[in-house]
Amino acid sequence: MSIALSEQELQRRQNLQGIIDLGINPFPADEFKVNVTAADILENYERDKINYKHILIAGRIMSRRIMGNASFIELQDTTGRIQVYVKRDDLCPGEDKSLYNTLFKKLLDIGDIIGIEGFVFTTQSGEISIHAEKLTVLTKSLRPLPVVKEAEGKTFDAFTDPEQRYRMRYVDLIVNAQNKETFIKRTKLYIAMRQFFNDAGYMEVETPVLQAIPGGAAARPFTTHHNALDIPLYLRIANELYLKRLIVGGFDGVYEFSKNFRNEGMDRTHNPEFTVMEIYVAYKDYNWMMDFTERLLEHCAQQVNGNTKTVFGEHQIDFKAPYPRVTMTDAIKHFTGFDITGKTEDEIRTAAKGMGIDVNDTMGKGKLIDEIFGEKCEGNFIQPTFITDYPVEMSPLTKKHRDNPELTERFELMICGKEVANAYSELNDPIDQRERFEEQLRLSEKGDDEAMFIDQDFLRALEYGMPPTSGLGIGMDRLIMFLTNNASIQEVLFFPQMRPEKKEATIELGPDEKAVLNLLSEDRKSLAEIKEQSELSGKKWDNATKSLRQKDLIDIIIEGDNKYITKK
Repeated sequence: MSIALSEQELQRRQNLQGIIDLGINPFPADEFKVNVTAADILENYERDKINYKHILIAGRIMSRRIMGNASFIELQDTTGRIQVYVKRDDLCPGEDKSLYNTLFKKLLDIGDIIGIEGFVFTTQSGEISIHAEKLTVLTKSLRPLPVVKEAEGKTFDAFTDPEQRYRMRYVDLIVNAQNKETFIKRTKLYIAMRQFFNDAGYMEVETPVLQAIPGGAAARPFTTHHNALDIPLYLRIANELYLKRLIVGGFDGVYEFSKNFRNEGMDRTHNPEFTVMEIYVAYKDYNWMMDFTERLLEHCAQQVNGNTKTVFGEHQIDFKAPYPRVTMTDAIKHFTGFDITGKTEDEIRTAAKGMGIDVNDTMGKGKLIDEIFGEKCEGNFIQPTFITDYPVEMSPLTKKHRDNPELTERFELMICGKEVANAYSELNDPIDQRERFEEQLRLSEKGDDEAMFIDQDFLRALEYGMPPTSGLGIGMDRLIMFLTNNASIQEVLFFPQMRPEKKEATIELGPDEKAVLNLLSEDRKSLAEIKEQSELSGKKWDNATKSLRQKDLIDIIIEGDNKYITKK
């Protein structure tokens, strides 16, 4: 297999061979027993110097200043960066100075991972540093990191292009180490939520990702096929129906952090693969769940940020309970002047069109109301607010409102105009549930590809009897966006879904690039021979071949000591 390599990549492979020639394994298997971190040293050294007389630290070289027989490097570990002082005679106390003169000065590169053994001291300029007494190569880096230049307090050439950062998150986390904080806070959120549920006595469970019926939400599923069983299967769009089966089975409280998949559009707040926490508690209703949700989110905000208040864009959000409660009917009436109470499907469709909302004949009453609320209302709710009492057509899994059978006992939590949580007094009447499913089937036949399937096994489970139950779902990705002031969901996902990388449709070539291509065929040729035939100066040759590699038009192939070039 041929590998296209840049000049720097070629040089690093030469350095790799040079390390091997010194008898050093550039990828050793041995454990390196780290006993300290950069953050630990920087925070505690001045107070507790005695504990830093013999330290072992490992990390990545992020910068170097070579100054004859003594040098400085900046070492980055998982906690931050620290300066390391490397002196030739300390690193090489004997006659052989090759470890410093050859390995350190010539063969190591920025991005290499090394281990340092030594002691901590403070330089004359007052900077806490490590004095290296031993250096161990742990991993040779074969690709150069993006260079981040700083001058007069300004950063240049930083790795900031969002698409590249999302595609190569590993590089983003190395170069933009501050972005780790978002993912550290994400983990803190999961820990805080689990602690809250576990302290309440509820049990974490797991349910199937591959499902015969994609139930529990109105969404378009991903489909696949099970060869052994010869049946279609769906990636789950929600885990609700399985968790409710467990309530039928006798558990009083169950929850799950669920990876869900929906074959729908992508934007700054939607990814086709996302994480939802769902919890179901027996003998509770949606009023209890609103109180529970307030206390849960107040606890989580405190654990993640040390404060119930957080900044999101231009807004300061306060997660401290209690939160306002507004019915959906009142919200629509307030922001549009239209009262949906008692209105027919056609009347609501006409009203929606009059508001300039794009609706069509496949939409049932519930979908039409949802469109009106989404377009005209939800963006106005900035502070955490419960929107309650949804029309029955919008909520096929929800118990009818105890005071108004046209409504359901449901709420959604809105923050900064986005839904973060959804909860019900769960429908446990199997006859009513069957009728709701059948209505969804009629919508599907009209062309609504997000209408729910009928899950006959779930209906059978309800017929055995499910106690009164309240359920809650929270979008974990969206919640952590608000807690970390990130407006894009891609910023809070390690590996968001991306479109395939595409080659440029039209490629413009300069005269030097054309000269090189004209000498090539699909058969490999000696790199040195083609360089000589091109009659280009060294600089022009380097620029031309670098540009051709970037445009994915040539390959450079290395086999042992031989280098070849070929046209793609």
